[in-house]
Amino acid sequence: MQSEKLRSDTEPVIECRKLWKIFGNDADHAMDAIRSEGLTKEDVLKHFGCVIGVQDVSFSVNEGEIFCVMGLSGSGKSTLIRHLNRLIEPTAGEVWIEGENIGTLSPTGLRELRASKMGMVFQNMALMPHRTVRENVAFALEVRRHDRKVRFEVADKAIEIVELIGWGDRYPDELSGGMQQRVGLARAIAADPHFLLMDEPFSALDPLIRRQLQDQFMQLAKEMKKTTLFITHDLDEAIRIGDRIAIMREGMLVQVGTPEQIVMEPNDSYVADFVAGISKLHLVTAARIMESMTDYEEQTGPLSKSGLLTAYPDDTLDRLAELSIDTDAPLIIEEDGKSIGVVTKKALIRGIQGRLHDTTGVS
Repeated sequence: MQSEKLRSDTEPVIECRKLWKIFGNDADHAMDAIRSEGLTKEDVLKHFGCVIGVQDVSFSVNEGEIFCVMGLSGSGKSTLIRHLNRLIEPTAGEVWIEGENIGTLSPTGLRELRASKMGMVFQNMALMPHRTVRENVAFALEVRRHDRKVRFEVADKAIEIVELIGWGDRYPDELSGGMQQRVGLARAIAADPHFLLMDEPFSALDPLIRRQLQDQFMQLAKEMKKTTLFITHDLDEAIRIGDRIAIMREGMLVQVGTPEQIVMEPNDSYVADFVAGISKLHLVTAARIMESMTDYEEQTGPLSKSGLLTAYPDDTLDRLAELSIDTDAPLIIEEDGKSIGVVTKKALIRGIQGRLHDTTGVS
């Protein structure tokens, strides 16, 4: 996704503030002990018989952003997302949606939030088997008491968007798993929510269908500019679709950053192990590995650009490698008609290896 659509200067759409969830009959006493004595997760289980699901989690999701929460089974990511629609209540901390603390909402206010602002897409679509595809997609509008003609028109448009034209009168059991996921996505789109909560929506699908749906979702998100919190256990998926990624471990956020930051600058060995097998070729750009033209020429003297190939700051390592196959000469990085930097062969190789902090110096 393109980062220029993010609007971090505005109020976050979603914000978690020091969120804790402790499961067990003595959760409140356990929370008090954590605060006063600094108990660990193991201590809480031993002394209180309680399990910590989410530990002191804080983050915000900006308007138009796809924010991926990634972690292994048991990391707390699905527990976390269930706080955002208040399916479960936090032991401590707050969840704010569009500037409102949802913990203070009345049952009526909570229903209104879920019905009008929030779209939910889960791995199990829970489509109603006795309703057609069109009726399933239009269900949220039916709850809002929209006229049947209006809601079916909206549903048909959503069905078209997810490329299921001609399937509106079919029933869920006539559809493949991938098609059912598209119905779930269409249902969320038809409701026109302010933001989407997606909990591993594609994880049960075959790899090819999964990638196709990822492509379709990314295109829709770009066109409709829907703020999305996307849960996944697949780092490749998170890197592919996320503007930013939060990695969870044992209920804690261990790192939050852009895909490039997560892969190239892991802040501990746990994250480093996660990203060890991720290719840098389509992730890191020339802007990240280039030397400034001034610094380069201070070491080499004035650079004759005659015959040298040019690239651009947003070009990926894959593109740079393609340009460099038949030459050992540096690549000139241009922006707005000006030469702003140089990528040497050595810098390119080190970038591919992930050694970004070793890219200065002339080869």
